[in-house]
Amino acid sequence: MNILILGSGGREYSIGLAISKEQENHNLYFMPGNGATENLGKNINIKDYNELAQWAKSNSIDLTIVGPEAPLVDGVVDIFKANDLTVFGPSRAAAQLEGSKVYMKNILKKYNIPTAAFIETSSKEEAYNFIDTMKEPIVVKADGLCAGKGVIIAQTKDEAKKAVLDMLSGESFGKAGTSVVIEEYLDGYELSIFAICDGKNYKILPAAQDHKRVGDGDTGPNTGGMGAYAPTPLVNDEIYKKVEEKVIKPTLEGMQKENAPFEGVLFIGVMVVGNEPIILEYNVRFGDPECEILMPLLETPVSELFYKGATKQLDKLDIKIKDEYAVAVVMASENYPYASSKPAEIIVDDIIDEEILNNTHISYAGVSKENDKLFATGGRVLLCIGFGDSIKQARDRAYKLCGQVHFAGKKCRTDIAYQALK
Repeated sequence: MNILILGSGGREYSIGLAISKEQENHNLYFMPGNGATENLGKNINIKDYNELAQWAKSNSIDLTIVGPEAPLVDGVVDIFKANDLTVFGPSRAAAQLEGSKVYMKNILKKYNIPTAAFIETSSKEEAYNFIDTMKEPIVVKADGLCAGKGVIIAQTKDEAKKAVLDMLSGESFGKAGTSVVIEEYLDGYELSIFAICDGKNYKILPAAQDHKRVGDGDTGPNTGGMGAYAPTPLVNDEIYKKVEEKVIKPTLEGMQKENAPFEGVLFIGVMVVGNEPIILEYNVRFGDPECEILMPLLETPVSELFYKGATKQLDKLDIKIKDEYAVAVVMASENYPYASSKPAEIIVDDIIDEEILNNTHISYAGVSKENDKLFATGGRVLLCIGFGDSIKQARDRAYKLCGQVHFAGKKCRTDIAYQALK
């Protein structure tokens, strides 16, 4: 197949890497891709979605996979479908599950899907009055897309009110914060569960756990994610069943009733409280770094999974998962997430250790290429991913690979998967 992947991060690189390892040969294209995706396929640079759809038709693209949330919310899937192209991802209407936290919370409420008590408002006074009735800590969320950073966990009521003021004034997140969601803080453990959906049918992937904060022990500010592992032992069959019955099925049925059937990746942010899954939020694409560990754990060809999802044939697919664990450690640039960093050349040692050679790989994200050399260009640069028969073995291998990768100012957390290894 000719496959086009939209996006430029580690998520898109990992999807491409998994497809490139399939037995069947595929031609891969990335828009815009990064400095390392050129090793997997061809990068193109067509930012206008209508022009991109015409390019896809002219180049006989059999499947387009949309990685990031912004193109989905902007309606790229609708444009491709209008051009009779096969595309994996939700419509603009269905993507509002991530594009608007207000819309998402109201869907949860309307279809009796378990979630935290909340209000959504554009009124400072209404927000303040609700905050005054709550126990601390208090969660304040900007309505729109904020690249995973639009959530404040306020430790005091005054801090919550300041977060509301900063969001509604446009200081924190611009237009994304013109409406806010304020909700109760849930005390439990957090999981990422992903369902591949075709509007009616779905396939669940192994639950993962992300590490959002920049520092060891979950300290410092939130980031896009500093590492992840899967599958997590914190989920049992009972939790999976409850997520299916109480969350996924009513969501897919509800979205059909809303005339916005959900196709693509439903990313379910779950808080487990007293063995009950409570929904924190929905996203409409793979998490990053969760995608980087889930793609290599799939025994079912990734291209087949996405193609059947895009063509409403998931009921005909028997999904198979490898019987192993994966751990990803993000290597970030020196000043992440506080400020940009100078480009730095990436040097990877020649790996001669058979264990590391056969049970690890790198997924590249924030990198550019110049004269056949890769440079870290800021943010989350790459991920070192290890596999093993246990979480500890996978983690140890991932960190051994980290020791083989060098660039000025590199930093990473040293405790990825600590929750599972306590």
